[in-house]
Formats: sequence, structure tokens, C-alpha cells
Amino acid sequence: MSRDLPHGAAILVLGPSGAALARRVRDLLPGARLHGPRHHPGDWDESYDRLVPHIAALFAAGTPIIGLCASGILIRAIGPLLDDKHAEPPVVALAEDGSVAVPLLGGHHGANALVRVLAEALGCDAAITTAGDLRLGLSLDEPPPGWRIADPELVKSVAAALLAGRPVALVEEACRADWLRASSAHWATDGDLRIVVTDRPTIAEDGLVFHPPVLALGIGCERGCSAEEIACLATDTLAEAGLTPAAVAAIVSVDLKVDEAAIHTLAESLGVPARFYPASRLLDETSRLKIRSEAAFRATGCWGVAEGAALAAVGPEGSLVMPRRQSRHATCAIARAASPIDATAIGRPRGRLAVLGIGPGDAAWRTPEASALLAASDDIVGYRLYLDLLGDAIAGKTRHDSEIGAEEGRVRLALDLAAAGRAVALVSSGDAGIYGLATLVFEMIDREQRRDWSAVEITVAPGISAMQAAAARAGAPLGHDFCAISLSDLLTPWPVIRTRIEAAAAADFVVALYNPRSARRSGHLAEAAAILLAHRPSETPVAITRNLGRAGETERLLRLSDLPEADADMLSLVLVGNRQTRLIPGNRPRLYTPRGYFDAGAR
Repeated sequence: MSRDLPHGAAILVLGPSGAALARRVRDLLPGARLHGPRHHPGDWDESYDRLVPHIAALFAAGTPIIGLCASGILIRAIGPLLDDKHAEPPVVALAEDGSVAVPLLGGHHGANALVRVLAEALGCDAAITTAGDLRLGLSLDEPPPGWRIADPELVKSVAAALLAGRPVALVEEACRADWLRASSAHWATDGDLRIVVTDRPTIAEDGLVFHPPVLALGIGCERGCSAEEIACLATDTLAEAGLTPAAVAAIVSVDLKVDEAAIHTLAESLGVPARFYPASRLLDETSRLKIRSEAAFRATGCWGVAEGAALAAVGPEGSLVMPRRQSRHATCAIARAASPIDATAIGRPRGRLAVLGIGPGDAAWRTPEASALLAASDDIVGYRLYLDLLGDAIAGKTRHDSEIGAEEGRVRLALDLAAAGRAVALVSSGDAGIYGLATLVFEMIDREQRRDWSAVEITVAPGISAMQAAAARAGAPLGHDFCAISLSDLLTPWPVIRTRIEAAAAADFVVALYNPRSARRSGHLAEAAAILLAHRPSETPVAITRNLGRAGETERLLRLSDLPEADADMLSLVLVGNRQTRLIPGNRPRLYTPRGYFDAGAR
């Protein structure tokens, strides 16, 4: 059932009283996130300051919403944003005592499905009001995954006819439409209106046309074939067969082509996934091939890529409906399945690796992009402490923990998993590209030149870095030019680090010092302080933060002259102001570095 449910729903609670029910709801739904008020600490995945603006922002971003609150709160928040019902996300109100669930918006776009799941799991009433669902158990404008509606504007008139008891014929040309037959609708053998299930580009002036996902489009190509050539070949092949692209369930090929950009471009243009098979699997289809190619066998180990992949996708009950067609650099074939194809269950996808920063640790400092990538991943790879910080955000996913210092092993494991077709998240604290794992990912791909790694689709998602978080805690010390320097000499020789500190001190940069002190190199921080003291006053303000965004967070302000003996470790970050950085005293002293430098007389 989860495939029919909206992914990544925001479960909104007003306070601790709804937290237990919200956690149950979150566990029911794919990729759901728990949103709670910042002023009431809890195990929220996301925190908000003001509820109504937060609801509006989620709705504007297209996020499905389940609010454990009065329906009026949700209505007032989203009312000014209502525009296109076909593009708006589902919105559900769930009573805080779990007694009733109401689909407020998007009933046929996920809200009714959400409410049914809630009703079944929680034992609550499902207040579904759409007539088709109530009387027929059917939503014509919400077909199963992969099915397409040729003309959605005709849905209303056909649904009205069914509700009025008028005869509507069901014509199943391509396959049985079990989801229609499972309803309580009465289907006539003949009638003024029809529902036609077909894989052909049919226009039914007297009814509604559904295109089921029964076609597999097999593609073979030479390395680096252009997207234009493959698109033209696919279009021409479908047209020659008299078939519609709307009935294509997937683009399929041999796994040697998993990194061919043109194949993925074709899949994206058709709105379907690209799936891949090992040559050994395609070799099993040899007896069903219409055309055998010695060139294909020499290049891939199977006698036909386009035909073999298409036949593998439709299974033994399917058949080839268009033998291989060939352009200068590509081949295309089409097979039809006996029943709708579940594209997620055939072949394997191109592997995905999301390299992401989770910020300092607090869920409120994790970006929505990072949260979405975590939710969409099967495997989570990272340092044990960082994965622990993610808590329920990775519940139910496969964790691959390792200890500190095992960075190369983490990256290798993440790339290997992604190369096998998995969706993987590689987790760094702060920002993955600032002293994080993103650089190591690309370094290892560049160094080892493994084709399976190079085929992985890689996304780097930024996070709030430690220096950004530390600066926010201290005030605004990074208001002018600044730099970041790591004092760890595990990967960079200390003489090189010292040269960089001297350059930063001479240029009067505000300096963020990462990895300030460890048991093995206790003197580096004092040496860095001495270099900075040679170029700026002893009163220069310094901020030291530790365990940012985590339990036990501490913040201290001191003078540069006190830095050599200051208590700082690998969980600390040190911000050293420049000659212009100022301290504003008070109950909570704040630092800032002016955006511009002015003479006193110029002010």
C-alpha cells in the first residue's frame, strides 16, 4: 500500500500532548517527518517557531501535511495559497485524540489514501466526502502508479455518469483493469460512455482513456550516443508500432549502460524510471530474440540488448511487439506485458549517492534537502555518533556505522553500495564539503578510475557548517572577510598549516580554527595563537564553542592573549576576530565584524 501513499509527509503537532500519536503516524508513512514547536523541546525531526507560517511554507513547497490540530488552523494557513488543485499537496486534519481523520485537500491526490491508512491503523473514523470514494470505492482521477489518463478533463463527466447509474462500458484492450473492476461500479457491455484501457494513442470522444504501464522500451547504444538520436529512435519505434509513450512503464537496458546519460534523459522525458539488467540475465532471453547480434555479444556478453532487456522486463507471459529497430548508434525494441508492470520490481536502478551535511547535530539546523535525501535513501553510512544524532530520521533504514578515523572506508562502502544500485546517504556533520566527506568521494573516484563508481549519480547537499553555527551563537563575527584553517596535521603537514596561519594573520582575516587540539598535538593551538598575536592586539575577541547543537553545548568569549591556554578539543571550534571585530558587552555579550571599515570621522 505504501507505494500509493504520498512520500515525505510533514506530521505537525502543537505540543507534547500530541507527540505520542504523531510518532505512531510517522511510523506508518514512507519518509514522514515529525514537526514540533521549538519552544516545547521534543524528539521532533523538524522544529518551527510560528505554526501558521510554517504550515504555509510546507504547503507552498508541495509537502503533504497531516496536522494533529483543528481543521480551521490548517484552512486558515493554506487558504491564501489555494490555486491549482492538480498541483497542490494533500492536507489532512487528524484529531489530537486520534478519533477522526479528515482529508481537507487533495482527496484524489493522496489525502484519501492517507486517511484510509490512518483509519485502519488507529481505529479512527475516516471522514471521506468525495462521492466516488463513498459510493463506488473508486477514484477515477487517482489511478494506480504508472497508469496515465489521456484526458483528465473527462474524469468528472464519466464519474457523474457512474454515480447517476448511467451505463458506462469498460473496454480493456491492453490488459485487465483490476482496480476498476474491484470497485462497486456497474460496468455495462455497451453504453453512451466508455472507459477504454489501451496502450495505443486512442482518443475516445465518448469517454475516458487510461494508458496502463504495460510497455517496456529496450534501448542499446554505443558509448556516448546522443540524447537526440535515442529520443528520435524511441519516438519513431513507438509510432511504427502504433503505441503511445504514455503506456511505457520503464526504459530498460544492460547494466553496462547504467551511466549512459542519453538513456536517463529519455527516461526523464517520458516520466518513467530507467532499469538495468546484467548481461547474464539478458542471455536467458536468447531463444525469444527476433534478431541476434554477434557485435552485441562481443561488446556485452548477450545476443541482443534492446530486445533482451525488453523481454526480461515483461516476463515470460509478455511478448515482443516491435523487434529491434536501429539508428546509426542505437537500437530500440518494445515488449508488452500481460499485466501492468511494477517498474520498481524489475532490473535495478542506477545507484544514487547523496553526500550530505547534517549541520552541527540539532534537527532544526538540518536542511529540508538533506532531510529529503535521507528519507529517500535505503542505506545510511557514517560515523556512529553522527548517525545516532539523526535518531528517528533514519528509523527502518540500513545503518552502516564506523568509528572516527575510518573516513576512507566509509566512502568506499558508500560508493560500493551505490554502484550495486542502492540509494545511499553518506553523512557528515556540518557541511559535507567543508572538511567533510564530499572531497574524499571525488578524490577516490578520480584516483581509482572505477567505472562502476563513475556510473553512480552523486548529489552533494550543503549543511550548516560548524563555523556558521559558532558565528551565529557568538553574534556576527564573520561579517567581513574570513577563512577556515584546520589545525589537524594528519593529512596536511604542520609547516604548511603554519604558513597558512601566518598568511591569514598578515591579511587580517577573521579565522575559524577547526580541530584545535588533540592529545597527540596539544601545542598547535598555542602556536597558532602566537602567530595571530604577532599581527593583532591581545584584546582581540575570541569565541570557543563546543558540542554545537548537541547536549552539553558550551560557548565562551575570551581574549586572544588567553587562547594559548584555553580549554579546546576536537569537538570545539575557535573563532578569532580581526583588528576590527568588536565586542558588545551585556548579559549576553555579542561579537561582530563590521561589513565595512570606516574612519571614526566618516561615521
